[in-house]
Amino acid sequence: MHATPTTEPSSAPAVSWFSTLKVYLEPASLRMLALGFSAGLPLLLVFGTLSFWLREAGVDRSTIGHMSWVGVAYGFKWAWSPLVDRLPLPLLTRLLGRRRSWLLLAQACIMAALCTMAFTDPKLALAPVVWCAIALAFASATQDIALDAFRIESGDSQHQAALSATYMAGYRLAMIWAGAGALWIAAASETPNAELYQYSAWRTAYLAMAASMLPGMLTVLFSREPAQRALPAARNAADWLRGALLEPFADFLRRYRWQAVLILALIATYRISDVVMGIMANPFYVDMGYTKAEVATVTKVYGVVMTLLGAFVGGAMALRLGVMRVLMLGALLSAGSNLLFAWLGTQGHSLQALVAVISADNFSSGIATAAFVAYLSSLTNVSYSATQYALFSSMMVLLPKFVAGFSGDFVNAYGYSSFFTATACLGVPVLLLVTLASRVKTAPSP
Repeated sequence: MHATPTTEPSSAPAVSWFSTLKVYLEPASLRMLALGFSAGLPLLLVFGTLSFWLREAGVDRSTIGHMSWVGVAYGFKWAWSPLVDRLPLPLLTRLLGRRRSWLLLAQACIMAALCTMAFTDPKLALAPVVWCAIALAFASATQDIALDAFRIESGDSQHQAALSATYMAGYRLAMIWAGAGALWIAAASETPNAELYQYSAWRTAYLAMAASMLPGMLTVLFSREPAQRALPAARNAADWLRGALLEPFADFLRRYRWQAVLILALIATYRISDVVMGIMANPFYVDMGYTKAEVATVTKVYGVVMTLLGAFVGGAMALRLGVMRVLMLGALLSAGSNLLFAWLGTQGHSLQALVAVISADNFSSGIATAAFVAYLSSLTNVSYSATQYALFSSMMVLLPKFVAGFSGDFVNAYGYSSFFTATACLGVPVLLLVTLASRVKTAPSP
């Protein structure tokens, strides 16, 4: 049945904190922990960690910012999500089912793209790295489409916040490995007393990341395919295209009518302050003189732990207080924490200041993300879970990634302090949109 969002605390039954925490140990939640790791691994390897590699290789900040447009692939994944939702894969679908077959194919493509990227030196030829990054982004987006549908179909509306939180836990653990792990491996693989940039060290790191996709692939193989509604029989190709491409979007518009514009506006802007700021975070650390080990320890390990804590707190708060209230809190905290990076730029090379800023920023991000994923899931009709969630998550990154492409140009022109302040201001309109969206009542699907 269709999952409806929890807009008021009275709309959900009261639960004890013990029951709230116990839900994280259920089999569906544990599967989301493992599969979240598979989903989180590619993201930093095509954005954050890659930007560190590129900056160390001498690539200009503006070029790094423009390369973030690779992420537009995530913004257009709705275009091929109907194929993932409906199209069976030869042999694989018969053996594994619709969701797991697409998951396994996407994971194999991610592994291949990482291996190819590992054998390409951006200092000698940047174009091959760009093409590898594009392939990696498309494969990762495809995995997200299938995995989001798998998650939504694995639990009812009351469990979506918990599934989202454990998904985020696995996702963030993968980001520790793809962020801190990659930097540690690169640092450990460097030849002592050699030049600062050593391509062979990064090659080793990216090959290790490619091998790290294996646990996710094994999880897919040993998981059960979630129960799905039978697809209506298509009399011809036109019927199939109408059911796969048009009906998921028509269903959303029928249920929300003009309010769909408000919902999509909120989705398109909710994470804009974090996404735009995040593109320049690693170049900022490099330019501030932080070493690979310092960045890995503070931002990629400790920071991710703080995000995990925020995600679990956000998931639990959503169950008790309602998603919309936590969504508002997350929007406020996420935008405000960007101002701390402007302050950090005035502190020089200070690990204590870095720890303080990362604590506040990542905890805020965890709360916001857990609530936002639960909100997106609640808007989805399970009959079109892959396509509709892909639309929502695509809208979530399309505008922010486009704006983020100019982040390097802004920093070159005005400096880091003005940049971080501007990204905080981007979050102000989001507060109004959350207020308006909280008044929207969900119309259940027929």
